[in-house]
Amino acid sequence: MHNGTTLTQFIIEEQRHIANATGDFTALLNDLVTAIKVISNAVNKGALIGVMGALDSQNVQGETQKKLDVITNEIMIRTNEWAGHLAGMASEEMDEVYAIPNKYPLGKYLLVFDPLDGSSNVDINISVGTIFSILRAPVGNRAASMEDFLQPGVKQVCAGYALYGSSTMLVLTTGHGVNGFTLDREVGEFILTHPDMKIPADTKEFAINASNQRFWEPPVQRYVEECLQGKEGPRGRDFNMRWVASMVAEVHRILTRGGIFMYPRDTKDPAKPGKLRLLYEANPMSFIVEQAGGVSSTGYERILDMQPEGLHQRVPVILGSKNEVEVVLGYHREG
Repeated sequence: MHNGTTLTQFIIEEQRHIANATGDFTALLNDLVTAIKVISNAVNKGALIGVMGALDSQNVQGETQKKLDVITNEIMIRTNEWAGHLAGMASEEMDEVYAIPNKYPLGKYLLVFDPLDGSSNVDINISVGTIFSILRAPVGNRAASMEDFLQPGVKQVCAGYALYGSSTMLVLTTGHGVNGFTLDREVGEFILTHPDMKIPADTKEFAINASNQRFWEPPVQRYVEECLQGKEGPRGRDFNMRWVASMVAEVHRILTRGGIFMYPRDTKDPAKPGKLRLLYEANPMSFIVEQAGGVSSTGYERILDMQPEGLHQRVPVILGSKNEVEVVLGYHREG
């Protein structure tokens, strides 16, 4: 039996430090945790309950949806719509804002999420995850509009992700550092196992989709080439390259042992300035990375300062260990 701090206990103790706290935020987090447990169970059982494989449908980004994309999106909606904490929800898998049904009360928060990040990996049993972000509604207890969600990342109240791997972990920040919790399936509770997570400032590990190399801008071309030259090159040391194609897994590795993750601007599709979604992926992960001592940028500006222009806006992302990210940003400044 684990005698550590449970997530429920941790959240309640955090709430005690906030003047005039009503408990709404704590209750909302508890609902999110319930959804994550249900998703973890679905991902864990996989083919045993017939949820693997793709559908004959695409999401708003034109990507083929997996069965689990739709199932996990539904789990997030049904678990969080009824309790009266939210004014609306937005998901990577839905074209428009999800309006809270009239039969349920409205609250003062907005929930934004990617229900199953890295879902292209589900059929081959590689780690996937859920990413979420909580914002305050500009006007509480009123149905949220699309414009209500278009807040810069610095306005986030909370951000987190669940990682469904060899164990299920939940990592989150409320703006006071980053903490990681592991699901103890025997008791059904998340236990604090990774308190005050910090990203090492230096690293010898980078993650990038090298198949896009011919489309990268010169600063990224230069950085990766120098890494590949190792000890004999200008960096004077050997680097390791990693690529999982699951942002949750990539960021989790960086949080636990350092590294730099890049999905930079490229010319592969001129209509898309980046691959990752600002609201569902870049903002929450940037909040977590910065709270753990790392840096997150498009290469040209801090991601958390960006003013969103739409629900499904894409942006370039370069994040991770502070000193290594600063090298890449320096190359961008040089042009």
